[in-house]
Amino acid sequence: MADISPALVKELREKTGAGMMDCKKALTETKGDLEAAVDWLRTKGLAAAAKKSGRVAAEGLIAVATKGPSGAIVEVNAETDFVGRNESFQKFAKHVAELAGSVKGNLETLKKQALSSGKTVEEELTHLVATIGENMTLRRAAYLAVPEGVVVPYIHNATAPGLGRLGVLVALESSAPQDKLEATAKQIAMHVAATQPIATTIAEVDPAEIDRERAIFKEQALASGKPAEFVDKMVEGRLRKFYEEAVLEEQVFVMDGKTRVKDVVAALSKELGKPVKLAGFIRFGLGEGIEKAETDFAAEVAAVLK
Repeated sequence: MADISPALVKELREKTGAGMMDCKKALTETKGDLEAAVDWLRTKGLAAAAKKSGRVAAEGLIAVATKGPSGAIVEVNAETDFVGRNESFQKFAKHVAELAGSVKGNLETLKKQALSSGKTVEEELTHLVATIGENMTLRRAAYLAVPEGVVVPYIHNATAPGLGRLGVLVALESSAPQDKLEATAKQIAMHVAATQPIATTIAEVDPAEIDRERAIFKEQALASGKPAEFVDKMVEGRLRKFYEEAVLEEQVFVMDGKTRVKDVVAALSKELGKPVKLAGFIRFGLGEGIEKAETDFAAEVAAVLK
């Protein structure tokens, strides 16, 4: 049997986009002949992924999974929203979210985890690309946990249980009864879905973000023509407004339109007789930050007819 080196397997994988094990098998079957291995993969439909890898994948699913006081969330992308309704794709996304918790959201480690099919996550994704016919990517994963308390998921307009286009995890740390914590955590998760905060507390806001906002507010204050002695007060006032709009604890709770989120948590702590801490949140919106190509259908048709 031909000696199949890791470098040769890697080269074939980069050339075809097929899974690592599929590449090794192809090289074994073709006695290490790289070009013959490419053809072998093509005949099995496993090299199709390479041709699709350059296409924009901004649709797909957000999947969440929780276990005790921990939870994970992943984004698996495809080219069209139709794929998000595909049963095999949904099953894959759900299993990946469950595995993500075991590796604490580490994306590269997650890709190497084995599924019940025997394939790794990465290999199964390549198989789905070849089977369904669209480019797909496991774009990101995140993990949230507390020593005691709850991590509660929320999917807005769920496609299926735990699957949709917008997902949120919220963690409340407390020794209070879980069912009491879960109700409030679910409401806060719905709030997060609606308001898109950038941090849980003021202390967690990136200092660079604060500096940028402060500089903008200062320029605005100076341009207003107000006396210099009022500029700093105006800047601080606008910065407080920024926190109220962008920081979860400082936001007005959408459920009642008047109470700040930090006061909702404080009231829950008082009600339960136990300290309750809003420990964090994660919010994934499908396709966030992906540059989607604008297609001029009329122009494409005209070009074909020329």
